[in-house]
Amino acid sequence: MRVRDLLAPGAPRLRLLAAEDELDRQVGGVMTTDLQDPGRYLHGGELVLTGMLWRTVPEDSERFVRTLAAGGAVALAAGEAEVGPVPDDLVEACRRHRMPLLAVPDDIAFGTVTEFIGRQVSADRAADLAALVDRHRQLVSAAGGGGLDAVLDLLGGDLDLDCWVLTPTGRVIAGPADRLSAEDRDQLVRAHLAAQRRRHRPPHRARLAAGAYSLLPAPAEPSGEVPQPERLLADWMLAVAGDVTEWTPKRQQLADNLARLVGAERTRRDEGRRLRRRIADEVLGLLQRDADPAEISRALLASATMALRYEGGRPEESDAWLIVSAEGTGLPDGAVRGVLEEALTEATDRALVAGAGSGAVVVLPAPEGGVPADAIRELLAPLEAGLGPEGRITVGVSAPATEAGGLRGALEEARHARRIAAARVGRVCVAGPEELASHVLLLAAVPDEVRRAFRSRLLDKVIAYDLEHQADLVRTLEAFLRSDGSWTRCAAQLHVHVNTLRYRIGRIEELTGRDLSRLEDRVDFYLALELA
Repeated sequence: MRVRDLLAPGAPRLRLLAAEDELDRQVGGVMTTDLQDPGRYLHGGELVLTGMLWRTVPEDSERFVRTLAAGGAVALAAGEAEVGPVPDDLVEACRRHRMPLLAVPDDIAFGTVTEFIGRQVSADRAADLAALVDRHRQLVSAAGGGGLDAVLDLLGGDLDLDCWVLTPTGRVIAGPADRLSAEDRDQLVRAHLAAQRRRHRPPHRARLAAGAYSLLPAPAEPSGEVPQPERLLADWMLAVAGDVTEWTPKRQQLADNLARLVGAERTRRDEGRRLRRRIADEVLGLLQRDADPAEISRALLASATMALRYEGGRPEESDAWLIVSAEGTGLPDGAVRGVLEEALTEATDRALVAGAGSGAVVVLPAPEGGVPADAIRELLAPLEAGLGPEGRITVGVSAPATEAGGLRGALEEARHARRIAAARVGRVCVAGPEELASHVLLLAAVPDEVRRAFRSRLLDKVIAYDLEHQADLVRTLEAFLRSDGSWTRCAAQLHVHVNTLRYRIGRIEELTGRDLSRLEDRVDFYLALELA
């Protein structure tokens, strides 16, 4: 800041008494003193605050101001609370040495002046860093650099400002990960996605137990390849500790420049993946036409080579691969591909994400034991906040295929598993290969209208009776089937007498015309409840 800023609107009510031509001097700090000779404590650039207790005779003013000028002080602010109005000899001394002199009224505390200067100097420092970040963004865009962690470290060290770059699934791309728990990350990305979906103007704000956070979108710069709506669930975000809306304009500029830098880094990363996307589409095409396994193996090895281009090392073929099939409902075309590319490639840079329209297919090296469906479900769960009222993502996971020739079967397995997931209730549903031997595979293959009709014929009368009489027949039926038809175990689970249980089961049989002592009828009821 400059000395003249102390006289601007919004500044403490100081009066200028001398050296009005020197107000463009830069203030770098504040020193408060009443020493007769403070010269040894001056480093240059200070505004000196004094209560004038050093002055006993007029000649003291000349000696004091001469010391300040020699030490590089840029201005003097004299408080009137202790000794009254600023004396003329001090005014004259400041004029002779061209030292700006400000009078601090007796109702203005030195702490108020110091705090004001501190805020202004910090804002100026933020502006300097904003320019630095903007230059770094241009460098990244032009030269393909990186260094998000280095920039965030700089901000943390210079401004005590904690920032994180997060994916929509809560993974930390850059920033002090140890200062943000997994639960906090989950809440932040959910708040950001919900605000984005409702088209709220950023920055979005979230308040956690640890305090307030500001959330800024950091979209990849337009490349002509992916329309913006597709990126809602895939673009990175910038989380900043504190409420950006309460910051000075210069400090807000810093946050905006940083978000643009993050977007530029994301663009650079996406450029590196473009060729691998084409390889992914080629691999999917080979699988769909049941190509020669050797041709598929060559495409997978090319993918491994691309993944290692920026990491070094030697490409190696995986011992096993698995396939993930996904479908989006109520989402823009291409959105699911972007989601899976961002979410699943954190496990391995060798994941190939292919697809068009509302669906996507991922071919990735299989970790030992495969990828549990629960792990993918947990990974994608934060995306629920950004799906909208009609949005859904359903995912199927295959078992590992130990050779390229088995990937065609793995693709069909993943698609069957996805149909199982689609038959469930929920915004993000995932099914794995362990469920393909279950009855739910058969249910998933049955058309929706047939399933609804089957469920209706068996359960509608029972449900209607419950609604009218609060008889709890549906819950009784579920418990009876879980107990394998055991009267005593079922009665114990429901905490009712066996005779009460027999009465309820009899009522169900009367309403439906079925006999629950027959295995066939029990199976039908079980499937109807599963469909419900």
